[in-house]
Amino acid sequence: MAEIISLSKVRKAKARTEKLAAAEANRQKFGRTKSEKLKDTTEKSQSKKHLDSHKLED
Repeated sequence: MAEIISLSKVRKAKARTEKLAAAEANRQKFGRTKSEKLKDTTEKSQSKKHLDSHKLED
């Protein structure tokens, strides 16, 4: 005989796993410290300056 399952429990479990996956994605996207953000912005600005200084003019 087949096992009886509650559809509402299955639906809630699916929603819970989707919510956890979205939370993990947000932790990766927004969960950085202030020093990490500052480091990334300084590296980006330094690389932009480096590329602009080596740009060939017509």
